[in-house]
Amino acid sequence: MFFNTGQNCWKVVDTGRISFLIDGEVYFRTVAEAFDAARQAIYIIGWDIDSRIRLRRDNGDQQETFSQFINRLAHDKPDLRIYILEWDFAMLYSLEREAMPLLNFGWKTNQRIHFELDDDHPVGASHHQKIVVIDDRLAFVGGFDLASGRWDTQEHAPEQPERCDSGETYGPFHDVQIMVDGEAAAALGCLARARWEQMTGDELPAVEGVEHDPWPESTQPDLERARVAILRTIPEHNGNPEVREIEGFYLDAIDRAKSSIYIENQYLTSHVIGTALEKSLCKPDGPEVLLVLPRKSSGWLEEETMGALRQLLLKKLIQADQHQRLKVCYPDRKGLNSNIINVHSKVMIIDDALLTIGSANLSNRSMGFDTECNLAMSAEGQTRVQKAIAGFRNRLLAEHLGASPDNVASCIKETGSLLATVRALNKSERSLRDLPHVENDSLTETLSAREIVDPERPISIERLLDYLGVGTDTSDSEAGVRRKAWRFAMVITSALLLAILWRWSPISHWLTMDNLLATVDSIRESSMLVPIVLSVYVVGSCLMFPVTLMILVTALSFGPFMGFALAFCGSLMGGLASYLLGRWLGRDVVRKLAGENINRLSRKLARRGWLAIALVRIVPIAPYTIVNMVAGSTHISTRSFLIGTSIGMGPGILAIMLFEGGLERAIREPGWLSVAVSIVAVICAVLVLIFFKRWLLNRDVNHDR
Repeated sequence: MFFNTGQNCWKVVDTGRISFLIDGEVYFRTVAEAFDAARQAIYIIGWDIDSRIRLRRDNGDQQETFSQFINRLAHDKPDLRIYILEWDFAMLYSLEREAMPLLNFGWKTNQRIHFELDDDHPVGASHHQKIVVIDDRLAFVGGFDLASGRWDTQEHAPEQPERCDSGETYGPFHDVQIMVDGEAAAALGCLARARWEQMTGDELPAVEGVEHDPWPESTQPDLERARVAILRTIPEHNGNPEVREIEGFYLDAIDRAKSSIYIENQYLTSHVIGTALEKSLCKPDGPEVLLVLPRKSSGWLEEETMGALRQLLLKKLIQADQHQRLKVCYPDRKGLNSNIINVHSKVMIIDDALLTIGSANLSNRSMGFDTECNLAMSAEGQTRVQKAIAGFRNRLLAEHLGASPDNVASCIKETGSLLATVRALNKSERSLRDLPHVENDSLTETLSAREIVDPERPISIERLLDYLGVGTDTSDSEAGVRRKAWRFAMVITSALLLAILWRWSPISHWLTMDNLLATVDSIRESSMLVPIVLSVYVVGSCLMFPVTLMILVTALSFGPFMGFALAFCGSLMGGLASYLLGRWLGRDVVRKLAGENINRLSRKLARRGWLAIALVRIVPIAPYTIVNMVAGSTHISTRSFLIGTSIGMGPGILAIMLFEGGLERAIREPGWLSVAVSIVAVICAVLVLIFFKRWLLNRDVNHDR
């Protein structure tokens, strides 16, 4: 028995059917068909998820976006609940991904569609699992996210009009997903619910009583009645132990290889896997090693980091290849010119006997730092399983070489060699070309990219600061903690005193609309009018007094022109004051003051700067002061904060000022006419807010293009 629970797998489970889904056109169509069959629960766990993509793109298919599709499902199926968990991605990826997905999914989706951002991982790590489960009866695992830039046909043509998301075209993309049912799907459902609970604290009930078969009718299984292993990578974090089952599988499988190792992967930077491949190449009677990688990494930053690390590892493999059993190549086809086929798959096949497909790259991160999930199979001498594994590999080679799977199988049988088969069939417009080796040590001489870009384990803050040349001092750190503790105690004490005064003193009776209007009337003619009003906004904002009430009083007291100027400037100054208060208190203190639910707000704000600030102004998902303090604690720049506040607050203030006469009449002289005027004012204000919300959302989408 190859698998060893707790060492190179989590568990081994039965599956009734297995299907290997190659490339996005097949996977997206298949998963859409499976979604259509869902009855109770859909779990989507991913690194990236985009509400704007289209799963079906063939002529005649419904051209729905993903959000429209799942909304339709939720609307048509009252018992269906959909849970979506996406990595709370770093700013580095913000231009490549949908802006503010939490807001987009939250505002536009059915209440039975639950969306969360996953930030339960070490600093610098990512949640990288790619799992979809339908009713605990069908599951998908692999390299695909339901995200933009993934859809493509197996032709990987230079020009493909459907290879376009959100108005942006992209190049050819190659990836693989595996579909399973039975006990394997149920186990993956448990894994998805456990991750959801770990992130949100909500325990989801298991799916029960579902008897239907969601297996897509259009997809024939590649294998039936088999056993699959579930492999994981989980970093040590928040008391949870480290899990390195995927690394264990790779090491055990490479060590066992006798005739061939076939690998497709986005990256090749893991020094542990590299050492295992070196050892295999050094064996006099070891296996052939065929590596299919992208010609270059996507983007200059990845090329200068992960690309440079790959070159270092490949250099060692080439030096170890004394028996000429190594081929490192990339898929190509005529007409691509400077474009590339982006190899995103994570596949390894050993001797027609072992196979793994999943989310894990061959990088240090995927072996111990990011969360990952793979499925694996071991033939254990079963001919039908060996035939299925070999058939899958032959389909991959056939696609890359522009041949048929039967031709690949015949050539392998004739030559007994993967490398010889590639040489024999490498003559069409599609081919596997040798990956050029480029000497590029300049980066690695000045930057330990392996430790920072591709770490094997979580990096401590102290180690990171030392690396950056900042250094840490224990006494300074303790003093900083004490200062924050005093600040926190001061704020809490002040808040309690204010609450006591508000509850048991005449203040709550004094701060009424009539009293506020009377007070403003008394100072309207004062030479200190402007400083007094602005000071009220500053103090009121810091004490969490409702800014809307202050704006309304200003509108009723000073007329549309002076009122707008005072309310606008006062809102900015009050917002800036509470923003600076949040910066002074620090992120930890603001989190304690705001509560865990408000912490999600910080993710939205930190991701889009001024645009996020404007959006949360126009749709008040949290109190004004809380938004300001969270923005300050997340270190959004003052410039972005002021721009976002100006754009977000301006239309609402303007709407109130335009109709302040009617509003004042409704309050001071109640009557049918004044009530009608106030209703019109409210309707107009709402229309202004709706129009501006739509403009901001469109601006948000266009920002990604």
